[in-house]
Amino acid sequence: MSQSYQAPPPVAQTSTPAIISLISGILSWVGVFGLGGILAVIFGHIAKKEIRKSGGYLTGDGMATAGLVLGYANIALSLVGLCFFVLMMTGAIAAPLVCIPFGNQFNTNFSLIP
Repeated sequence: MSQSYQAPPPVAQTSTPAIISLISGILSWVGVFGLGGILAVIFGHIAKKEIRKSGGYLTGDGMATAGLVLGYANIALSLVGLCFFVLMMTGAIAAPLVCIPFGNQFNTNFSLIP
């Protein structure tokens, strides 16, 4: 009697770009603002494409999605902060901010009787 040998099914591996995307997305909120978000988005899209084409051999779709969400949110917040900074430097929104330290010096008693 001869027995046929069956190879075990291949073990699914986690996509390396998905791991990089998640780590970059987390680091973008810890201190690598802007650049970490851009890297998270780039590697997240690479990982999604790689996982889709692998036919089930690669996993990590959730990590890639989390990296994309963290990356896009960080990029959006960085752009809002950059716009706010530019507006402050050009003087467009500086007038109200200049008055904040002197708020206690203004007389707020507006009574008509002296």
